[in-house]
Amino acid sequence: MARLTGEVCVLSALLVLVTSAVNVYAESEDFNDITVEVEEEDQYRSPSIDSKSIYLAEHFDDETAFKKKWVKSEAKKQGVDENIAKYDGKWEIQAPSRKILRDDLGLVLTTEAKHAAISALLDRPFEFKDKPLIVQYEVTMQEGQNCGGAYIKLLSRGANTKADLRKFFDQTPYTIMFGPDKCGNDNKLHFIFRHKNPKNGTIEEKHSKKPTQRLEDIYKDKEPHLYTLVVRPDNTFSVYVDHKEVNAGSLLEDFTPPVNPPQEIDDPNDKKPEDWDEREKIVDPAATKPDDWDESAPAQIPDPAASKPAGWLDDQPDMIPDPDAQKPSDWDEDMDGEWEAPLVDNPLCSVGCGAWKPPMIPNPDYKGIWRAPLIPNPHYKGKWAPRKIPNPDYFHDDTPFRMTPIHAVGFELWSMSPALLFDNLLVADDEAAARDWARQTFDLKRAKLSRDSDSAVERALQYLAANPWLYAVLVVAAFLVVATVAYCCCTDSKGSDDLKKTDGVTEDDPHEDAPQPRRKTALDADPDQHQEQEQDQQQEQEQEPEPEEVAETTPLVDTDGAGDHQRKRKPRKE
Repeated sequence: MARLTGEVCVLSALLVLVTSAVNVYAESEDFNDITVEVEEEDQYRSPSIDSKSIYLAEHFDDETAFKKKWVKSEAKKQGVDENIAKYDGKWEIQAPSRKILRDDLGLVLTTEAKHAAISALLDRPFEFKDKPLIVQYEVTMQEGQNCGGAYIKLLSRGANTKADLRKFFDQTPYTIMFGPDKCGNDNKLHFIFRHKNPKNGTIEEKHSKKPTQRLEDIYKDKEPHLYTLVVRPDNTFSVYVDHKEVNAGSLLEDFTPPVNPPQEIDDPNDKKPEDWDEREKIVDPAATKPDDWDESAPAQIPDPAASKPAGWLDDQPDMIPDPDAQKPSDWDEDMDGEWEAPLVDNPLCSVGCGAWKPPMIPNPDYKGIWRAPLIPNPHYKGKWAPRKIPNPDYFHDDTPFRMTPIHAVGFELWSMSPALLFDNLLVADDEAAARDWARQTFDLKRAKLSRDSDSAVERALQYLAANPWLYAVLVVAAFLVVATVAYCCCTDSKGSDDLKKTDGVTEDDPHEDAPQPRRKTALDADPDQHQEQEQDQQQEQEQEPEPEEVAETTPLVDTDGAGDHQRKRKPRKE
C-alpha cells in the first residue's frame, strides 16, 4: 500500500510540474507577444478625419487639448436637496480598465451617486438645413450599469461661450438628447428632440418610439458599444448600436406627443344630456317568473337507478391495521405512547366496504335562480361623445427637422455605477465620415476583442510552433494523466477483490499456525530494498488500530498484488 501511494504521489507530482511549466510558458511575455504582431492597418493611432463635414471630433487621447476644450459645470441642479445639488462628479482622462488598444484613452466619470456635468463648444454651430445630423460616440460601462444614464445632450443656441458652459445644468436648453439610460428593469435608448411651436413659440419634448430590439446586454457586458444617431432633412431618422439599426422612423409619425396637433378637438363646453341613455339592452319589464319555477331544487341528486354492487361489504372498514407490523424493540410506551400498527388497505374490500351511497347525478328539475331576460333598449342613443370643434392651437409643421441650431455638446448625468467611459465623440453631417471615424476607432476595438476571444487556441498553436519541445511536454503530460488514472483504477479493483475475499467467513485452516516456508524473491538479492520494505511495514503497523479495537485472535490473511513477496495484513473492521 505504501509503495502504491508513493508511486501515485510521484506521478501526481510530475503531472503538477508539467502543468505548471505549461502554464508558466503560456502566461509568459513571449506567448502574449504573439498577439502584438498584428497588421499595420490594425495598429491604433488617434483618428483623423476631413474637417469639412465635422463639427466636433473628440478622441480624448490628448489630455492637454481636452483640458483646453472641455468645461466642467460649476452650477447646481434644481429641485434636489442642497447637499447633493452641486455638480461635483469627477471627470478624468484615463485608459480603460480593460486595455484593448495601446495608448487609447477616454473620458471617465469616476464617481457614483453624484451629479456630474461637462461640456464643450462645437467647432462651428450646426444648423438644420439641407444636410443630415450625425451624432456618434462610444460608451463602455466598465462595471456594468444598475441605474443611471450615459446619454449626451446637444445644447441649443445660447450656450455660446465657455462662461455659458460653466453654468450647464439640467435646465439648460438642448435640441436633442440621445443615448442609453437604465434604472432597474427599465432599459432605454433615448432619442428626444425639442420642438418649437411655430404658432406660439413654446417648446415641447418629443420622445421617439421604443427600439425594435432588446438592449439589456449593453448595460452588463462591460464592453464598448457604439451609438449612432442620424437625423435627415427628409424628417427620417435612424438609430444604430454597433452599426446595427435598432430604431428608425419619421419625425412626423413616430414620436410622442406627435409634432402636429389634431385639427379638431373635443368641445370642452359640451356636456352629456341628463336623459342620454347609453344602455344597449335592458331587463324586460314585462317578464315574470313562471309558476312552476322551483329555485330550491338542488343542482345534483342521488342516482335513482344505481344499486349496490354485488360483493360490497357494509360491515368492513376500508383500512385495517397492518397484520405484519411489529412494535419496534426500542418503543417506549411511557415516552412514545401506546403503539398502534400502521393502517393498510383492507384486502377484503376488492369491491367496496363501508356504508354504500349511490353516486350523484345532475338534477333534471334544477333551474337555478330565475332572472328576467334582456331585450333591446328602445331608448338607446349610442355612446355619447362631445362634439368636435376646430383646434384653436392647430398648426402643421412639415419640416420638424429644422430644429434649433446646436452650439455645444455635454454630458449631464447621475449614475450609481462608477467608471463610465466615453470615447470617440463625433458630430458631423456626412454618414460616410462617421463610418470612417468608426473604422479608425470602434471597429479596431471590436476586431481586437474578437481576436482575443477567438484566438486563444491559435495563439497556443503559434507558441507551440515556435517552441517544438513543448509538444513532447504535452505528450508526456497526457501520458501521465492516462497512466495515473489507469494505474489507480486497476489497483483499486484488485484491492476491492481482496476485501471481498477476506471479509467473508471462512473455515479454520488446521495448517494456519504451522510455519510456512518463504519463497525467495527479488528482495532477497537487494538487502537495502528489503530494509526499506520493512520500514514501510513498520509504519503501516503503527497506523493499525489499537489491540482493543481489533482482537489479537484475528487471523492474518494473504493479499494478492501487493508486491513480489508475501505480505500480511489484518482485515478491515466492519
